[in-house]
Amino acid sequence: MRENGVSITPTAAAPRQVLALLATSADQVVPATVLMAELWPSGAPRGARAELHAHIAGLRALLAAALRDGRPRAAGRGADDGRTAETVLAAQAGGYRLDTGGGSHDVGRFERAAGAGYRAMEAGDLPRAALRLGEALALWRGEPYEGVAAGPRLRAESARLAASRMSVLDQWVEAQLGLGKHAEMVPELATLVARHPVNEALHAQFMVALLRSGRTEDALDVYARLCGALLADGDRQPSARLRRLHRSLLTVRDGARPPRVPAQAPGVWARTPRLVPAFAGAPV
Repeated sequence: MRENGVSITPTAAAPRQVLALLATSADQVVPATVLMAELWPSGAPRGARAELHAHIAGLRALLAAALRDGRPRAAGRGADDGRTAETVLAAQAGGYRLDTGGGSHDVGRFERAAGAGYRAMEAGDLPRAALRLGEALALWRGEPYEGVAAGPRLRAESARLAASRMSVLDQWVEAQLGLGKHAEMVPELATLVARHPVNEALHAQFMVALLRSGRTEDALDVYARLCGALLADGDRQPSARLRRLHRSLLTVRDGARPPRVPAQAPGVWARTPRLVPAFAGAPV
């Protein structure tokens, strides 16, 4: 977090946690009771409110230094624009409000880019969808609130952001595959399934990318590894969708084999019907 070009992120754990929670609801009032529940989820101790006030005072000291010493922004914002530590981190209605002053917020940028990507997917504009979803993913530089001692609110927000990221990733891969970039996506998907060994959606996309790259046996190996990982993860089985995709892979593989000569009729070739992969026209 930066104000006027200067970092205002504290090094101590508790004020970092307070600032992180204020940032999740930037430009909105966060009640003091919510902040205390985040800091002390098992119950606020005696003097908790005074300690919270001390953390707020420490954050305001960092803000004051940033407003005083930071370089003015290109748009002309600086220490003379009326912003003070008390207006940036304002006490309001029994809580505190972190005023971004119209500044950039990475979560907001992510969600705007993701929303544009989803709308492009719905409209069938795959190039634009891939571009905007890729822009959303490029904003990530690590795990949500990494380095913050998270309480219940921040853990919930971290889980929400992680789930949102996986949804964007899923749609970005779909857009890339829809654009015919199967071979190009194989290395990326190999990394992703290694990182998420029981994520069925990523494995399905990896299997499709391998199949359409002419690597049916490798796709079957991916399914076998997924089955093993799911079995180890609570004795789970692949979903019906994955099982259908697996059957389609077997159909493709077996259809590529040369016909056999029946043992009961030497010299007579078995007539093998043309096989149509079960996945043709079916969603994967």
